Amino acid sequence: MSKATTLRALHVPGTPVVLPNAWDAASARMMESAGFAGVATSSVATAAVLGYDDGEQAPVDEVLAATARIVRSVAVPVTVDFERGYRLSPAELVDRLAAIGVAGVNLEDSDPAGGTMIDPGEQAEFLAAVRAAAGDTLVINARIDVFLRQAGTTDEQFTGAIKRAAAYLEAGADCVYPLGLGDLDRLGDLVTETPGPVNVAYGQGAHSLADYAARGAARITFGPMLQRTLYGRLSSTLGALTADRNPFAG
Repeated sequence: MSKATTLRALHVPGTPVVLPNAWDAASARMMESAGFAGVATSSVATAAVLGYDDGEQAPVDEVLAATARIVRSVAVPVTVDFERGYRLSPAELVDRLAAIGVAGVNLEDSDPAGGTMIDPGEQAEFLAAVRAAAGDTLVINARIDVFLRQAGTTDEQFTGAIKRAAAYLEAGADCVYPLGLGDLDRLGDLVTETPGPVNVAYGQGAHSLADYAARGAARITFGPMLQRTLYGRLSSTLGALTADRNPFAG
């Protein structure tokens, strides 16, 4: 069984796969050792360790090399946050991801540089081309950014997300990811109206994993929050050292 097949089978509505987001081999190994069934990456976290801002600012070769080190370091499936594809053609995108052995890919539907929403028809065509090139070798997670980008009124965002979800799943996506939808009741409504698995973001812990499972989520990820939590602790430790306080006592 391929790692993509394994990862795809883990997307069960109501019993979600929980995928922590790594940024290097060491963090990925810790996640695997903790018992998680797979590892995701975060474009924000990866860009940070490479010395760039998010938004496809990091060179694609560096992103792929960083991801390859993560893939080599663990036995579980790895899915990569690949923004909107770093301007690669669908065929090249698939070839380059296959070369490093990833099992899945996140692809978003807003412009990474300016934040404007991509026409849903155009995005569906892009996803369909990626699916055609990949066959069943990639789990495609189609991110929907209408909530993140606040595209329209609250109701327009919700109806737009429903339409985009249906179009992306029809185009061949395995899962959709409405990033920025934090209301549990609205999330439950969206899951009910979406004809496929839904990925939700854990965010900063306003809701529990069980809360999201109860609303029918099939996948839960964390974005850059795990890295930010650890780096926040590092920042506090460094601040204590500069003030000549012992940050390791107690």
